[in-house]
Amino acid sequence: MNSTTLFNKLAKLKVFVIGDVMIDNYWFGYSDRMSPEAPVPIVNLQKKETRLGGAINVSLNCQALGAETITLSVIGQDEEAKRLLKTAKENGLNTKYILKSKDRVTTSKSRVISSDKHLLRIDDEEAKNLPRKLEQQFINHCLKAIQIEKPDVVILQDYNKGVLTQSVIRNVMAHAKEIGAKIAVDPKHDNFFAYKGVDIFKPNLKEIKDGLGIESLKVNKTNLKDIHEQIKAKLKHNISFITLSEKGVFVQKDKNAHIIKAHKRDIVDVSGAGDTVIAAASLVYTATNDEVLMAEVANLAGGLVCEGVGVVCIDKKRLKKEVGILIK
Repeated sequence: MNSTTLFNKLAKLKVFVIGDVMIDNYWFGYSDRMSPEAPVPIVNLQKKETRLGGAINVSLNCQALGAETITLSVIGQDEEAKRLLKTAKENGLNTKYILKSKDRVTTSKSRVISSDKHLLRIDDEEAKNLPRKLEQQFINHCLKAIQIEKPDVVILQDYNKGVLTQSVIRNVMAHAKEIGAKIAVDPKHDNFFAYKGVDIFKPNLKEIKDGLGIESLKVNKTNLKDIHEQIKAKLKHNISFITLSEKGVFVQKDKNAHIIKAHKRDIVDVSGAGDTVIAAASLVYTATNDEVLMAEVANLAGGLVCEGVGVVCIDKKRLKKEVGILIK
């Protein structure tokens, strides 16, 4: 299979991304002096940008890779919600299944950046689980959407902001399995072991340590195979796909385990790289059932977006070129 064939397969997929969506605000400027009022730099503001974050950044990456993409989430009825939906519309994303509720605050993260360096981040969010009535409304909403749209793959993107409750997870996964959809998960610690029977389980090293209560972990194939077995004993899942930062990625299915090294990059910012990785991995595996190719392509994609400042989306043209070299 060459890269053109692979990307043609990706373009035929329909993907649901379900989870915590957010807005990433960026204030870019320069600083050449300290404040006389406090020992902090003064930033002369030059530019403001609004970008999509969290689960909706996963959607943006899936769309960039060619798949038909639908986002399901719950946001507030506030100014940030309006900004999120406006930005999504400008990017051509399907948001008809995003619920708005007065009981929620739309998560936003505002970053001050000077000369490509982060100086400050301000988070405005509500990390409580959906209230019971809204939770049931969202479950019904998701199940109906799955039945109508019949996605090929469902990505559960968890940022511990309360959209993916255990009841939401359980009901969505059961219904997705009924229609034969693949299920991929990017977990966080609160619901780490709630995703029983998932196809792709994609934590990073920190999430592994938090989830399993490990203080330190030497990265090698033996230790990571043991981690896979520990997780599999509880989740009965199909594939462990663990991102290892500068050391690459680890993937294991059945007894077949691989560490794929990271490619040399001019790393500027790792923000949002995990979103790109889960998007690429989910689509490639759904299209090919090849977990090694999945890991190799996702590894390339995650590295590419780290060359930009802030949360950026994958460049399909660049990725396709590098995949072409990889699988030539």
